[in-house]
Amino acid sequence: MIILGLILLVIGLVASIPILTTIGGILVVVGLVLVLLGALGKSVGGRKHFF
Repeated sequence: MIILGLILLVIGLVASIPILTTIGGILVVVGLVLVLLGALGKSVGGRKHFF
């Protein structure tokens, strides 16, 4: 999810498409939150790992 977010973020910035930049930023933040929760041992949605 983080990689997809970064790809969309870069494409949005290069092509000047604000919706891709917004979606990419949201995916990066959500991905980082899920990684952080997984590292802390909290299960989210019944899963401890999201990879």
